[in-house]
Amino acid sequence: MRKVFLGISLLGSALFTYAQQPAKKPLDHSVYDSWQSIGTKLISNNGQWVVYAVLAQEGDANLLIYDRKTGQTTTIPRGSNPVITEDSRYVICSIKPLFKDTREAKIKKKKAAEMPKDSLAIITLGQPDIQKFPAVKSFKTPEKGSGLLAYLLEKPATDTAKTKGNKPTKAIADTDRADDDKAAGSITESGTLMIRQLLSGKQDSIKNVKEYTFSKPGNQLLVEIAAEKKDSLSRNGVLLWHTAHRKADTLSSGNTDYKQFAFDEKGEQAAYFGTPDGEKALQQFYKLYYFKPGQDSAREVAGKTSSGIPANWTISSNSTIYFSKDGQRLFFGTAPILPVKDTNIVDFEVAKVDIWNYKDDYLQPMQLKNADKELKRSYAAVYYPGANRIVQLSDKDLETVITAAEGNSTNALGYTDKGERVPMQWVGRTLKTAYLVNVNDGTRKKIKEKLDGNFYISPNGKYIIWYDMVNRQWFSYDNATGAAVNISKAIPTKVYDEEDDHPDVPEAYGIAGWLENDASVYIYDRYDIWETDPSGKKSPVNLTQSIGRKEKIRFRYLRLNPEEKYFTPGQNLMLTAFQDSTKYNGFYQQELPGKNGKIKAARQIVLGPYSYTDLQQAKDAKIYTLTKSSYELSPDIFTGDNIAQATRISHTNPQQQDYNWGTASLYKWTTFSGKPAEGILYKPENFDATKQYPVIFYFYEKLTDGLYSYQAPAPTPSRLNISFFVSRGYLVFAPDISYENGYPGKSAYDYIVSAAEDLAKKPWADGKNMGIQGQSWGGYQVAYLITQTNLFKAAWAGAPVANMTSAYGGIRWESGMNRQFQYEHSQSRIGATLWEKPELYIENSPLFNLPRVTTPVAIMSNDADGAVPWYQGIEMFTGLRRLGKPVWLLNYNNEAHNLIQRQNRKDIQRREQQFFDHFLKGAPAPQWLESGVPATEKGINWGWDLQQ
Repeated sequence: MRKVFLGISLLGSALFTYAQQPAKKPLDHSVYDSWQSIGTKLISNNGQWVVYAVLAQEGDANLLIYDRKTGQTTTIPRGSNPVITEDSRYVICSIKPLFKDTREAKIKKKKAAEMPKDSLAIITLGQPDIQKFPAVKSFKTPEKGSGLLAYLLEKPATDTAKTKGNKPTKAIADTDRADDDKAAGSITESGTLMIRQLLSGKQDSIKNVKEYTFSKPGNQLLVEIAAEKKDSLSRNGVLLWHTAHRKADTLSSGNTDYKQFAFDEKGEQAAYFGTPDGEKALQQFYKLYYFKPGQDSAREVAGKTSSGIPANWTISSNSTIYFSKDGQRLFFGTAPILPVKDTNIVDFEVAKVDIWNYKDDYLQPMQLKNADKELKRSYAAVYYPGANRIVQLSDKDLETVITAAEGNSTNALGYTDKGERVPMQWVGRTLKTAYLVNVNDGTRKKIKEKLDGNFYISPNGKYIIWYDMVNRQWFSYDNATGAAVNISKAIPTKVYDEEDDHPDVPEAYGIAGWLENDASVYIYDRYDIWETDPSGKKSPVNLTQSIGRKEKIRFRYLRLNPEEKYFTPGQNLMLTAFQDSTKYNGFYQQELPGKNGKIKAARQIVLGPYSYTDLQQAKDAKIYTLTKSSYELSPDIFTGDNIAQATRISHTNPQQQDYNWGTASLYKWTTFSGKPAEGILYKPENFDATKQYPVIFYFYEKLTDGLYSYQAPAPTPSRLNISFFVSRGYLVFAPDISYENGYPGKSAYDYIVSAAEDLAKKPWADGKNMGIQGQSWGGYQVAYLITQTNLFKAAWAGAPVANMTSAYGGIRWESGMNRQFQYEHSQSRIGATLWEKPELYIENSPLFNLPRVTTPVAIMSNDADGAVPWYQGIEMFTGLRRLGKPVWLLNYNNEAHNLIQRQNRKDIQRREQQFFDHFLKGAPAPQWLESGVPATEKGINWGWDLQQ
């Protein structure tokens, strides 16, 4: 009786509590920092362990380790950069200092050496103990090996006693596992590398370490030793540490610097760069060193005077070194010897000038932007250890060379756009010419000239294929026979973007991959995947059997094995699926034909009203992890052997239930021009159809594919903080827009204003209190719309182009590119030069119609904007100011096109709320709107106070 009575009492209490629940709170600006997101996510090779990070927007993160067998979760406070060892026995991670400690150190302006340091944690999976090591600069584990860890210690504040049991040599010491915490805490030497046997706990230490690299299997470790500062005769050196024997051999000594350590696949051969020239030398000339088993030390195999290196060229220390898969080739880079700066010239007496020449390949701003990259540019070369010879593969006439078969193939693809770069100014891209490069001798054979498109080489190097944007077809070139064929002409559907509305040739949907031995290449159309024969002998076959087109589902291959280079017969391909009509997301599986050649229908795994991201599969088990979310559901991690029925293991943002959140749904209407249109309508969770709500329109081309995307309440770089405004009683509408070439402004008007008028007919939408917000291209559309209609009561334009005639010739300072291509071929969609159709540039420019504006408008235009020149915002502001129109301009100093600094993001969120609350809800105006903030009060008074 007692148990029954207790149950009834609890039920009654629950009903009473529910009845007394207060209304949910609206979101405010205080929620941002603690709102969570999923960071790094890993699954162990055996599928038992899932490791993931839960991040706060600002503050301390947590690393969580989930055991699928027991359902238990272990939390590592402030854990980051996790690694699960190959044998699925350990998790190794950094532990960040407390956020408050780092913040306090920044406030006190402490030097880098005095800042709080990371620690290292070793977690034995399935065991309760966690080993921690303080002041660890970095750590590494073998890519394919197990049981080993190397970590580099920070310089300690003061010296302490040597580790108990150490028997130091000049560079190397051995430590047995007596007391891990005690031993780790007593390490004193700066740059000391600890090499730990994870099973036994035994550690070895190497002092004065600058850099270190494991071989893939973990059998060897390359270590660069720094010279002893107190020893004038000491020099840098390279050690080869043998992990099985726990000892080191010296491979090189006497140079001042070593770089780019590399091993072959087996961890037997090694290579690196070294130079005897000091940092203060006017030029540093590096040499290539090579080591193989049986040698006493590494030997110099290439330098600036070596046979095979072009005259007046040298080894490029900025290039990557790598061995071919079979270990028979060693790839590296060379570069021309650059002229030396004359140190006798007095700097302050020299003119500082940039010289623009109309014959330059690239505009001067682009050259300046890429100057450092160009100074570090390297050109591919290959060294043959067996024959002790060098072959130069690329040069200034053929900058790019791509090898095949992981370096094993004799064939390589080379391409260049030399001689075709000037038109980039108005086209936005360049024509390319491709060559078949023989890796054995460096000879070249031209295969295709002046392609508007891209080239690719097949995994085994048998074919080079390309997409021709002008002809809108895929072509294949047989590297053995020299035959070129069109491999997509028999595909009855379009292999290029069907919906592209730019005044340019459309891009291809792309390729999914290749069958082994380069037997087939799989090409996408809008929805399906086609198997094509690169030799052109067989007709294309629809692998997904047109299911995609019939059901309006876009299938795209998702590679779950990061080491996969090609498909195999009978392989099950994981496909992402997106349904156009419903905006549902999910996964299908498609089995490739086996020996019988029979194609099976694609099998649906899951398709629904959610967003599915970051699907992973364990290497040695059919266990999956993925992140699942929707507008209503905070992203969480799910795991299991069945994707559709996977178990949820994370629980981010439980506080969301305390706030008035919202819903997202598709809304359809017909535009003024009679076109069917759709957008996303966001409503508050407590939406009441008997009430009226102010509406904010947010737009940027097409957004409905994100119907089921979670919109975290975060201080955004520029876009509307949708969840924030919805929570506070606004409707937010995001319409899709399609464009007519030459009339981007009218196109925006057709979709956005027709949507506004349609929504205004709804009894729950307040047609008298509608606002618009957009950034960049969206900002331009905001600026244009307020010159064409007075329907909107408030407008916010971020980084808008106001005057296409002046913006046309401007520079995108982030890239150094001229803006002409954007108007003639890209997003701005004029489709002609300024001289051919000046009337379109004027018609589409808000500046020329500013006298029509009646809508109050706030502009964000930042002085370090690298995409839209900030003077565009100034032209709009000064024009409206001259006309006596209500206008405000926010210039976040030294900020980019989209805000980077978090404090500025928080600031603009507050101002956007105050702006729309004032104009759409009748709230009091803040000082910055009402009377402004004098420059003399900058940094003292933010102007947020409301004026009653």
